[in-house]
Amino acid sequence: MKYHIVTYGCQMNKSDSERIANFFDEKGFEESSLEEANIVIINSCSIRQSAIDRMEAKIRSIKKSTNKKIILTGCVLEKDKKKLSPFFDYYFPPQDTTKWILPGIKGEKKEFFKITPKRSGITAYVSIMTGCNNFCSYCVVPYTKGKEMSRKAEDVLNEAKEAINTGYKEVWLLGQNVNSYKGGLTFANLLREIDSARGDFWIRFASSHPKDLSSEIIHAIRDCKKVTKYLHLPIQSGDDEMLKKMNRPYDVKRYEEIIEEVRKNIPGISISTDVIIGFPEETEKHFSNTVKLFRKLDFDMAYIARYSPRAETAAGKIKETVTNEEKKRREKVLEEIIKESAQKRNKSFVGKKLKVLVFRKIKSNYLIGKTTGYQNVIFKGKKDYIGKFTKVKITHSSSWGLKGTIIQK
Repeated sequence: MKYHIVTYGCQMNKSDSERIANFFDEKGFEESSLEEANIVIINSCSIRQSAIDRMEAKIRSIKKSTNKKIILTGCVLEKDKKKLSPFFDYYFPPQDTTKWILPGIKGEKKEFFKITPKRSGITAYVSIMTGCNNFCSYCVVPYTKGKEMSRKAEDVLNEAKEAINTGYKEVWLLGQNVNSYKGGLTFANLLREIDSARGDFWIRFASSHPKDLSSEIIHAIRDCKKVTKYLHLPIQSGDDEMLKKMNRPYDVKRYEEIIEEVRKNIPGISISTDVIIGFPEETEKHFSNTVKLFRKLDFDMAYIARYSPRAETAAGKIKETVTNEEKKRREKVLEEIIKESAQKRNKSFVGKKLKVLVFRKIKSNYLIGKTTGYQNVIFKGKKDYIGKFTKVKITHSSSWGLKGTIIQK
């Protein structure tokens, strides 16, 4: 029997898929292409309607044209599961291996996080916690993943160090809110412990919640040599009234104070954010405050999402007031601001020599990698550089990234 996994959503789903793959390997199944697989596992995401729409189209297509067995798992709302029920054969509750039952497989009591991830590439995703207690009014995670639960620090440290010893060059620590980690260490001390491991590697993490980004964590990012100088800190809106409706327990002033503290302690750090546009009852005035914030804070990157209502959330009960056309317009406004600020920041790197982690070949003789600040860098080089750190002298910049040449040793 052969299986194939299709993953939707965030890095945490990617990490879960790596454990699911090893689970099936241990049961004697063979990972294969979608075309050859007997079993297709859909690791789903109900966070946004667009993801559900893509997933539904995929499942319908597979079910219509083949006799493959389809398993649904992951971050999925009950409403979405019911809608998709005619198109999948089995449902596996995420992270509950006792209910992973189908012909040839019996459920087992083995803890999900005790399954060794089947990793590839140069990045090791390490989940340090699951679930969420924040109940932002637009978000389904508390309903699909449950309450916040932190893994034991010992287990996290062992997994991270094992990945480092195996040769992974980048460790991503994952959680819905890593700053609130409570696994026997504070998140700041967890960073320090992993940073002390021997080897040449980088540490990244996602996601951070402004309400829990303490001075202790900021100082750990500053002090740790292997923690990259990149912070993703979602604002979601630049208007206090909208933040209150979103159930985000901070105001714009507090967010600005955090950014100021971060930049004061870690000069040159790259900062990205998330923002939702077209939230119910968001007026042009509300949106203009977000525009002002974007211009003021000069984010390096921003992930802009058009609001879509999700069942079971508080915001899903509020009537939408912003048209799709207006959402697109507002999205474009923010994209232009980010384009300008990213271009200005990237231009400052021209002429500098940067350490780059090389990820993959993109075209003949060209490679792409990332800087500590998460900027893309393209340069000519042999595939032997993939999976290694190298120094690159930056020669060109644009809003999307950098170009350069390898500095020969």
